[in-house]
Amino acid sequence: MNEVIGYIVKNHDRYLEELESFLRIPSISTDPEHKADMVKAAEFVVEQLRAAGIQDCEIVPTEGHPIVYGERVDSPDKPTVLVYGHYDVQPVDPLDLWTTPPFEPTVRNGKLFARGASDDKGQLLTHIKSAEAFNKTRGSLPVNLKFVLEGEEEIGSAHLEGFLRENVERLAADTVVISDTALFAEGVPSICYGLRGLAYLQIDVTGPKADLHSGSFGGPVANPAFVLAEILASMKDSNGRITIPHFYDDVVELTVEERKAWAGLPFDRDAYMAELGVDDLNGEAGFTPLEQVWARPTLEVNGLVSGFTGKGAKTVLPSKAMAKVSMRLVPNQDPDKIAKLFEEYVRSVAPKSVHVQVQDLHGGQAWVADLSHPALVTAAEAIEKGFGKRPVFQREGGSIPIVATFTELLKAPTVLLGFGLPDENAHAPNENFDLGNFYRGIQSSAYFFELFGEAGKRAS
Repeated sequence: MNEVIGYIVKNHDRYLEELESFLRIPSISTDPEHKADMVKAAEFVVEQLRAAGIQDCEIVPTEGHPIVYGERVDSPDKPTVLVYGHYDVQPVDPLDLWTTPPFEPTVRNGKLFARGASDDKGQLLTHIKSAEAFNKTRGSLPVNLKFVLEGEEEIGSAHLEGFLRENVERLAADTVVISDTALFAEGVPSICYGLRGLAYLQIDVTGPKADLHSGSFGGPVANPAFVLAEILASMKDSNGRITIPHFYDDVVELTVEERKAWAGLPFDRDAYMAELGVDDLNGEAGFTPLEQVWARPTLEVNGLVSGFTGKGAKTVLPSKAMAKVSMRLVPNQDPDKIAKLFEEYVRSVAPKSVHVQVQDLHGGQAWVADLSHPALVTAAEAIEKGFGKRPVFQREGGSIPIVATFTELLKAPTVLLGFGLPDENAHAPNENFDLGNFYRGIQSSAYFFELFGEAGKRAS
């Protein structure tokens, strides 16, 4: 591996230049005005793959933004790794909070600032560059390698699942690698082995046919804003437990070993609160903050709209009220079942004085990996070699629904090799990527390919 690692170290400056070129493309998938930029970003990725020795590449059109597919399959005797990532980015608003323009990459204090630096352009490039290092020094890879890089992750991956289902045999792999998560903390490399699922719904409460004068009609007419507030407030008890009947029926409880391992992680409660700007923490009683975020289901109100919200005063009794509610789910909880329980509960507590509509907007399955699988064991060894430290194992409170889809369709374990940091402002102004982690990520990816290739030889 000395020649491969030496090549990576020698090319740090070029890697940075190419990442900066990638980041200058404003590939905002949610904005129709950037449709041409999405195509430009896809073309850039194909150029990078081909330069890395992944010659069999194509841009696959969809009804939305294109998917980039590339592969190098040299031998049926080698294990196959499929790398997933995304080249689209979040919008940049509010623009005035950026220290430097979001699509003019700038290095400050060892960090590269730009939209998409960490999420996910920098992270997906780590695997392309490690593949290049093998092909340039050895002329081949220790594994068969496939890439699926999409342009719609930030808007729900609407066309990815269809592509996967239509190409199951073509995409067959022994493991899937995704780098779109973060280390536990700076200097604490980690492997994420669990994600929460999601059920996302909207409640619309309608009272009178139009807004009314609160002085003339307040009292006998139900106020939809109050009714909605009461419905939402009733969904949790004083201990932070969700009150929807049967909500917890399928929850997989944490093992004693997991709770003990997480308790040993370097989590600073006071620093956490200071970073968030809060004076105290809340949540389900009996569980630590990490347990609440990583392995317990939640119910949160994501948005509320009703009545007059402008400047000054207007004495109105609103006709309508709306709330958007998300529930993060844990392994074994089914989002469709939870959505049904949610709607049944809302209708059971809503008074007859209002009309209630519940919309199931979208959802996704939770996911947890088997830490004893060779792919996870190999990933831990690779991270240790790349970062010089044994990684910790963590879960993530967020949701990446496509992970469960990969597991379902390809029957292959997914390895989440995140190289970002929790405070790198993904989705926010001043997004950045630690360049040390970028380079260590490339090395970790190279070690993973090497070690997984050796594991495949031993298995055969």
